[in-house]
Amino acid sequence: MSGDEVAARQKDADLVLAAQQGDTVALALLLKRHAPQMRAVALSILGPGPDTDDVTQDAALIALRRIGDVRDPEAVGPWLRMVVRNSCRSLLRGRAVVQPVSDLALPSEAADPERWVERNATRDWIWEAIERLSPTLRMPLVLRHFSEGVTSYDHIARACGVPVGTVRSRLSQARAKLTTALTDLATAAHTDAAELTTASRKEAWETLEAAERGHFDAFTAERWSPEVGLFLSGRQLGGRDMLVRGMECDLSDGVRQRPAHIVAGRSLAVWEMDIINPPDHPEHCPPAVAWILTLDEGRRVQRVQLHHSRPLRPEELRLPDVSVPAAL
Repeated sequence: MSGDEVAARQKDADLVLAAQQGDTVALALLLKRHAPQMRAVALSILGPGPDTDDVTQDAALIALRRIGDVRDPEAVGPWLRMVVRNSCRSLLRGRAVVQPVSDLALPSEAADPERWVERNATRDWIWEAIERLSPTLRMPLVLRHFSEGVTSYDHIARACGVPVGTVRSRLSQARAKLTTALTDLATAAHTDAAELTTASRKEAWETLEAAERGHFDAFTAERWSPEVGLFLSGRQLGGRDMLVRGMECDLSDGVRQRPAHIVAGRSLAVWEMDIINPPDHPEHCPPAVAWILTLDEGRRVQRVQLHHSRPLRPEELRLPDVSVPAAL
């Protein structure tokens, strides 16, 4: 091994050890340092095209989440290339190449304190960069990498009311801009993303509890924006009155919702709900729904975008047919 190779491996080791201690600058430098080699691996397997860029960018997000798993810091280069190679193989086998990073907000109680600090620092850094994206790019990226049930291109397309090709294009743009934002924000102060998610989880439970007590109208009037809109597949169905009517109708039919997975930033929250249908009508509604919430500067809900685990049948919708151009 030449002297330059030894020096390069030592530089890698120094960056990995710093990144594992929560140094976001070191992690950004590490990914930038290995980006050409990571893309070269994807290119050799997939050839030129959007899949190569998608896999390379997805692999970088996986590395953000799993940098603490690197056991040999000097061998981080081969490890990063292995991540890309595995992602390519998954894509070729027809599986979605998605590695959620939302578990950065959920360290176990038995986790090592230093590992917990590292995970939190990385999570806050990622969310701060996500907030730099435009709303059009932010939503598909959050759904792809932070939700649990709205990760496929098809589901994201239905949720946003745009073609799958548009989703792929927006994700590619979002990941590229995210990389730049991560580098720019590496030394900046970051909002506590765990605190935002905890507050959003509390609001989700309070929202459902108010609805079941018959106070959904008053609750949303007090807590949400007066201009709140209800959207389905990118089409606006109505405002707060439509939300209230829909919730009251479901409750009268015996349908209940329970939060299953919550993730939130400053301007966007995703409430993934399990739907509990009445025993005498178990197929009344799809088994799950995601509330994709756009928040205003005061963190009040400004827009509710609903996405069900399967497309609604006409008899399930029970809302007037409207034609409003997709806003996403």
